[in-house]
Amino acid sequence: MNSKKIRQYVGIIVALLSYYLIHEGAHLVYALSTGTFKTINLMGFVGVQIVADIDRMTSTQVGWFCLVAPLATLVTAIVLVLATKRICTFKSPLLRAVMYYVTLIMLFLDPVYLSVLYKFVGGGDMNGISLLVPELAARISFGILFLLNLLVFVLIR
Repeated sequence: MNSKKIRQYVGIIVALLSYYLIHEGAHLVYALSTGTFKTINLMGFVGVQIVADIDRMTSTQVGWFCLVAPLATLVTAIVLVLATKRICTFKSPLLRAVMYYVTLIMLFLDPVYLSVLYKFVGGGDMNGISLLVPELAARISFGILFLLNLLVFVLIR
C-alpha cells in the first residue's frame, strides 16, 4: 500500500473519530449541564450515542439537546475553514490529509444527514430538532447549509 492511500485511510478514520468526539461530545455536555445524562451507548462500528433522560426534559430542552451537536460540528467546520491557509502550511502530509478529511466531515455529514438521510435511519437528531422548528423548515435549512458548505469547500480548494 502506498503512502498516499495510508494518509487517506488514516485521515478518514481520524475524521470519523473527530466527528464523534465533537458531535456526541456536544450532546454529552448539554446532557450533563441539564442534569439529564444517563449513559453512553457504544454501538460497535456504527459509533457512539449519548443517552439523556428525555422524560425529565422539556420539549425545548430535547430540541436543544439534539441541535447542539450539529451546531458544534458547524462551528468546528467554520474554524477549520478559517484555518485553511495555516493548515496548508503544515509540513506533514499526514497531518494535512487528516485536517482535510476532518474539514470535509464537519462540513458535510450533519447537513446531508439532517436534510436527507435521517428519514432512512429512524430520525436521530431530527426527532428533537423538529420540536423546535417544523421538520420541513429544518430539512430545507440543513439542505441550504449543505449547499453553502459545498460552495465554501469549492472556493477554498
